[in-house]
Amino acid sequence: MSYFEELGLAEPILRALNSKGYSEPTPIQRKAIPSLLEGRDLLGIAQTGTGKTAAFSLPSLHRLASETTGRHPAGCRMLVLSPTRELAAQIAENMRHYARFLDLSVQCVFGGVPVGKQAKKLVPGCDVLVATPGRLLDLIDQRALTLRHVEIFVLDEADQMMDLGFIKPLTRIANLLPKERQSLFFSATMPKAIADLGKRFINNPVRVEIAPQSTTAERVDQYVTFIDQKEKTALLTISLRKGIESGEIERCLVFTRTKHGADRLVRHLSAANIVAAAIHGNKTQAQRTRALDGFREGRVPVLVATDIAARGIDVPGVSAVFNFELPNVPEQYVHRIGRTARAGRDGMAISYVSPDEKAYLRDIQRVIGVQLSSVPLPANFNEQAAALPKPSRKPAGAERAESSGAETRKPRGQRPPRRPKAQISAKPRGDGKPRKNNSKGRNAGQNASQNSGQKRQASRNQSAGSR
Repeated sequence: MSYFEELGLAEPILRALNSKGYSEPTPIQRKAIPSLLEGRDLLGIAQTGTGKTAAFSLPSLHRLASETTGRHPAGCRMLVLSPTRELAAQIAENMRHYARFLDLSVQCVFGGVPVGKQAKKLVPGCDVLVATPGRLLDLIDQRALTLRHVEIFVLDEADQMMDLGFIKPLTRIANLLPKERQSLFFSATMPKAIADLGKRFINNPVRVEIAPQSTTAERVDQYVTFIDQKEKTALLTISLRKGIESGEIERCLVFTRTKHGADRLVRHLSAANIVAAAIHGNKTQAQRTRALDGFREGRVPVLVATDIAARGIDVPGVSAVFNFELPNVPEQYVHRIGRTARAGRDGMAISYVSPDEKAYLRDIQRVIGVQLSSVPLPANFNEQAAALPKPSRKPAGAERAESSGAETRKPRGQRPPRRPKAQISAKPRGDGKPRKNNSKGRNAGQNASQNSGQKRQASRNQSAGSR
């Protein structure tokens, strides 16, 4: 008998777990699930990639399946809030799998897509709703959603939600929730100030902490290379070429501090024939989904991202994380490198540190309690860097089409000929009659205007002469 069977989880949930090959719980699941089955509020702290989603999903789905209260129109029984669209979609996908043999509906709403379509899906109500705060409040303001029937409230990545300025939306959402509810907070880090804020939303919680706060995954080898900022692009290109060709790098994430920096880096990598895509807040939801799908499926081995992708993106096979620029918040480093060494695998994290980033490095090492191993520049670095191709100012046609979903624009000689103006003017009107070509009338009007002006000028000249 497995641990999940011993807990008494519903048979359909056990069947779903068996289909995914889950038999033994992770530490956070082992410590959290029993308390959640008792209906307790919970504050769970565990480093990323340790199975927090299953830790709150399994007992919650068991409760929803056991207490068949029915769905309420435009309502939900369980609400899960996530800071990013990608993490919300991932949580919903996992919960749908756990509930695949249950008569439970799981919906997911986030920004970047039409709100009307999401509102229609919520008309009959659902059992589980995974959402980002902004889109959730949009639907509430449009009276497309009510929270009065919520029985379980989950805040995933609680520290980031509050730290990114979501405290006011969260306070408003909490005020709309029933007072009698089960509340769950899960996060990889929980500084004291953030924990104090969390007391507004949870009552007498069970605290479950698997690893010391702000520690990094044990199976991640961490390195640092000291280098000038202007030389980082060349070093990354050379390292990725070598790693991909040797098979040492299967998939890797590259983190930049800015959106424009991510796009610029993709152009440089593409010029060196390294397939890469960028994901950040300026991309449309379709572009972000396409880039992430390509990365997950292995068609795009390099994903360049801002910290929007640092939380909760569970992509198997990420063998390395490159910190092209260090984050200025030490805890963010923990989330970045947590994208590798998942599910028991080994991983590698490499940080490029310019002189002005050394203070960030000191803060990171002090918080994580680990001294990063220094790695020198490769031999003949200057010669290799000088031989790299220069990127175009704009993305290449194929890259532009991949990022926008549009076809590459055809060369001028291959485009279909434009219709003559006469054909355009002869296009039928709505009543079926051909349009008149008014070019002659316009010319006549212009000539008449010119003649009138000439007559007035002659009259003024004659008048001046008489005076």
